[in-house]
Amino acid sequence: MGLREVKRERTRRLIADKAFELFSDNGFGRTTVEQIAAAAEVGPSTLYRYFPTKEGLVLEFVDECLADAVSWFHDQPAMNLPDGLCAVIERVLEQLERNPDRIRAVFDLAEQTASVSAHLNELIWRFRNDLADVLVRRLPGDDLRSIEFVAALSAGITMNIIENVVRVWVDSPGTVDAKTLARRAMRLLRAGGVPLPGVPASPAL
Repeated sequence: MGLREVKRERTRRLIADKAFELFSDNGFGRTTVEQIAAAAEVGPSTLYRYFPTKEGLVLEFVDECLADAVSWFHDQPAMNLPDGLCAVIERVLEQLERNPDRIRAVFDLAEQTASVSAHLNELIWRFRNDLADVLVRRLPGDDLRSIEFVAALSAGITMNIIENVVRVWVDSPGTVDAKTLARRAMRLLRAGGVPLPGVPASPAL
């Protein structure tokens, strides 16, 4: 990474950190872009170049964690599907665990603010789609429709595990290890320990 890229990343991180401080102190709705820019010692136009929306400032850390995991998986050598998805899950959780207070604050803001919740859902869908695109290129076979179907299901399961593990981890601070819980979820899936709803029997006539 060149000097210019390092400076840009430093500025981006400073803006996001100052924004989070203000959101925590004043609330999301009462914090203005102008206040964030002043705290980071940049102009509003500079802030908008890095973060077009206030919601993006809240979710910058989550966005980077998810995007990094997909990029990392794209660059990995061939591996079987369960091991690959488990590795993706653990990479996301490993990075989220580095800043637990930030993640818990993100969840709090998402619960309190509809626009933040909507933006978070967009990130989740983007992760699923990006991961599915990588899987399509890695899965064997000649039937593209079948490969795309498996890739979409696999990406959805991966994100569902991450969401559920993070929710338990956020709600149980200091008592749950996220990666251990994720491995348990994968074992349940592999062993058929997660039941699927069946078709209810027709009532006797």
